[in-house]
Amino acid sequence: MNRRGAGSILIPPMAPKSILSHVGPGNRPRMVDVGAKPVTRRTAHAVAVVELPPALASLFAEGEIATPKGPIFQAAILAGIMGAKRTSELIPLCHPLPLDDCKVEIEMGPPGADGSAKVEIHCRARTEARTGVEMEALTGASIAALTLYDMGKAAARGIVIREIRLLEKTGGKADYRAP
Repeated sequence: MNRRGAGSILIPPMAPKSILSHVGPGNRPRMVDVGAKPVTRRTAHAVAVVELPPALASLFAEGEIATPKGPIFQAAILAGIMGAKRTSELIPLCHPLPLDDCKVEIEMGPPGADGSAKVEIHCRARTEARTGVEMEALTGASIAALTLYDMGKAAARGIVIREIRLLEKTGGKADYRAP
């Protein structure tokens, strides 16, 4: 029975095992045992979409913006790769994976009617391991988007990170491609 009291945690009823692999007996968090899985090539491609307000988008009209912290897109690319490499330190129960490759690409779309612009940040990760590399790709795209936000906020408020999602994964039990 769950009770609320000072310093207590309300634990909801346990979800079926087939739904949440990181929930164990007693509804407690657990790391998934991947020891019996075969090592296979795993890839993942994630994207983050960032909307830049007109004041910031106009600064990119002639390309990269250099700031005291460095060129914004280049810094975001480096941060995304670094974030992907440290995913298991950021996300509880995520297995540490040796990345064979990680690429972050930033594509800025044309200005909208109001002068705003959408930026797509793509992160592609690859490993040979017993578990997938989706979290590394999602983390890489997320950290790159947050870096773009951090470095652009001095020029204009109103930057919006619209979506972060997995576009594709290969390897393991089943491949996935977003509709």
